[in-house]
Amino acid sequence: MNQNNDIVIPVFFTVDDGYVPFLSVALASMIENASPQRRYEAVIIHQDISEKSIERLAALGTDRFPVRFVPMTKSLESITDRMSNRLRCDYFTMTIYYRLFIAAMFPEYDKGIYIDSDTVIPGDISELYDIDLDGKLLGAAVDHSIQKVPELIHYTDQAVGVDVREYINSGVLLMDLKQMREVGMDERFLDLLDRYHFDCIAPDQDYINAMCYGRIRHLPPEWDAMPVNYEGPMENPKLIHYNLFDKPWCYDNIMYEDYFWKYAEKSGFSDEIRKFKEAFSDEAKQSDSDCFALMAQRAMSIPEAEPTFRTVFGSGQEERL
Repeated sequence: MNQNNDIVIPVFFTVDDGYVPFLSVALASMIENASPQRRYEAVIIHQDISEKSIERLAALGTDRFPVRFVPMTKSLESITDRMSNRLRCDYFTMTIYYRLFIAAMFPEYDKGIYIDSDTVIPGDISELYDIDLDGKLLGAAVDHSIQKVPELIHYTDQAVGVDVREYINSGVLLMDLKQMREVGMDERFLDLLDRYHFDCIAPDQDYINAMCYGRIRHLPPEWDAMPVNYEGPMENPKLIHYNLFDKPWCYDNIMYEDYFWKYAEKSGFSDEIRKFKEAFSDEAKQSDSDCFALMAQRAMSIPEAEPTFRTVFGSGQEERL
């Protein structure tokens, strides 16, 4: 793709106050490694973060890579705290849904990047932006964290209706924002949610996979490298995503942890992050284990219930975007 150095590259994150320290690591790494020949904007769509947090995150910005904060104002009262709307079956936050509204919220941009806050970006983010989407709505990497988990393989095929080899992780999205506005992705999501309330394990991710199937370009895996114990580490990952439970701020000996702690020291939040890890108790670790077991259990039971994405879209009852 021909690059235009005058175009501002927008990179979106969504966060609540509890995740601000980890977002700071993602921001610090991304800003440090971005090409100095390009222009950028980090846009933080947030839910109730403090003025102090805003000041500290903003301080990571530079002239070529400022950090802007936008509160989420759209009413999402139809999304309530219930099991099908929880991340990892244990954590409810509205912020996971905000990525579905980026196109509508930012009409000034026709292309952009969304990144989860549990990441480190040792690569040049402009290289991701320059990937040609070839007319697709989105670019995303296949979700490598579930490729060897039988229950989740069953779930993606039988509940979401997408083969696990094509099922993408929504933690890193290269977005054709213009096309997403044209197809009304935000309203389509809300319409499906209101009418079906699909039971699901990865709420925003499952909707994206089901709605956008066939219109997603698969990104190279180095743009969403995950610490998975059945694969060795990538030699030069460009973006590391500490997906699901493998967080270096919770556990020791996590793959790619050196990248995280390198940039944690530059984030301005290293003291808070280390205190968080020290306080991560045996009870919290057992809760993680219990949640994974519950997720696997639900992965086997959800396909037997109605409606599912697979039955609704597979039957032609609903059309994909």
